[in-house]
Order: sequence, then structure tokens, then C-alpha cells
Amino acid sequence: MNKQIKQLLLMVLAILILATSVNMFLGPHHIAAGGVSGIGILVESLLGINRAWVVMGLNVVMLILAAIFLGKQVFLRTLLGSILFPLALRVIPPVMLTQDRLLSVIMGSIIFAIGVAILYRIQASSGGTTIPPLIFEKYYKMNTSLGLLLTDMIIVFMSLYVFGFEEFLFAILSIGITSLVMTYIETGLKRRRAVMILSLEHSEEIRAKLLEEVNRGLTLFDVRGGRDKKDRDMILTVVNNQEYPKVRDIIEAIDPKCFVITYEVSEVHGLGFSYHPIQ
Repeated sequence: MNKQIKQLLLMVLAILILATSVNMFLGPHHIAAGGVSGIGILVESLLGINRAWVVMGLNVVMLILAAIFLGKQVFLRTLLGSILFPLALRVIPPVMLTQDRLLSVIMGSIIFAIGVAILYRIQASSGGTTIPPLIFEKYYKMNTSLGLLLTDMIIVFMSLYVFGFEEFLFAILSIGITSLVMTYIETGLKRRRAVMILSLEHSEEIRAKLLEEVNRGLTLFDVRGGRDKKDRDMILTVVNNQEYPKVRDIIEAIDPKCFVITYEVSEVHGLGFSYHPIQ
């Protein structure tokens, strides 16, 4: 019950964030960057119908399509978000917080990405144009990412007709910023560095020194040289960015000719490699 309440509160927070992005940053500058909110901005400008009611009507249609083509589970998963999002658009006042269009697009896109990322984290949805790509995937085996991109691009090109070329370019910029920020939120906020160390003669010294000074877990792999076919130990450790220079200095001090591979990782779970205990 506590988990469900927490997820509900996060969904409400995420949808309020989305509505704030649309009503206070993107909408006032006529930036229709895809989704039902983008269609709402376009229809409001053309016909004078409040974007909240446009979004509500579109979401009802999408819910019907979800119930018919995708089944009860998808329908129920998108029902609450589909209702809450247009209500949030109605509650949040459409106020232009800044006259600078570029600044508004940047901030609005970042805020929008945060809201969507929260929904993704709790496996929720605000409905809308996320439904057609799921239908295309089920019946035509089309990738959902491609389906979403095509749907958003149709809406963006509609803004070229309704608002003009400048707004069209800003809408494309908004989609790009949102995608980048979402990617960073999903995989970048807790990045760590995995270091693979192969020393021909000083593997044990490096292992002991790392355990003594870095205080991170180590994993040893039995490897064999491709040229001489000799058995050796390879050390794997995962450290944060602050610890990496110390690891590098230890390796350089003990064996300057040591073979080292370093790469960034975004998810580390189990066997002591977890982000949560790392301070």
C-alpha cells in the first residue's frame, strides 16, 4: 500500500511538472514539440479551444484505442495519467515566465524531460501519443521508438504550417534537448568507472594496494594472453569519479607499463557493486 501511494504521488508530481513545462514555457511561445500537448497548442491557436480540453479529448480517443487493440492491462496503466494530465493543464495557469524564447525552450524542455523520466521510472504514462506506437508495434512489428519519433515529427511539421519556420526549428530543438536530458537522467546521474587492470608482473601488488587505499571490492579474472598463451590475473574494480585518479596513480606507481581499460557504466548491481551504499 505504501509503495502504491508513493507511486501515485510521484505520478501526480510528474504530471504537474509536465503541465508546468507546457503552460509556462513551451505553450506561451507556440512551441509544439510533439505529443498530445503539442497538438493541444496547435488546436488552441487555430480554433481557440483550450488545450486542456483538446488533450482530454485526444486522450479519451487513445484510451478507447488502447482498450480495443492493446487490452485491459495497457488501458488501466494509462487511464489515470490520461485523466490527470489534461486536468493539470487546466489547473496550471498559462503564464509566460520569460520573454526570451530560447531560454524558455531550454528550460521547458529540461523540465519536461524530468517529468517524463519520473513517469518512466515508475512505469507510468500520461497516455496520448504513446498509444499509437504500441499498436504499430503489436500489429506491424514497428519499433516503438521509431513510432514515437514519426508521431512527434508529424506534429512538429504541423507547427511549421500553423506557426512558421522559427517555431518549427525551436520545436525540433526542444525534442533534441528533451531526449538528451532524459538519456542523461536515465544513465548519467549515477555513472561510475569500471577499471580493468592487467599487469604482467605486479598484479598482486596492485591488488593489495587498491584494497588498502581505495577500499573498493575487486574481482579477479583468469585470462590468457593471445600471443604467448600464458595464464594471468585481470583485476576489475568499479569506482566513482573522485576515486579514479587515485586508482590511476597507484597503477602508474607500481607498474607504468600496466595494460588498463577504463569505461563508464551506468548500472551496477549485486556482489557489493551497488550505487546505493556508495557514498
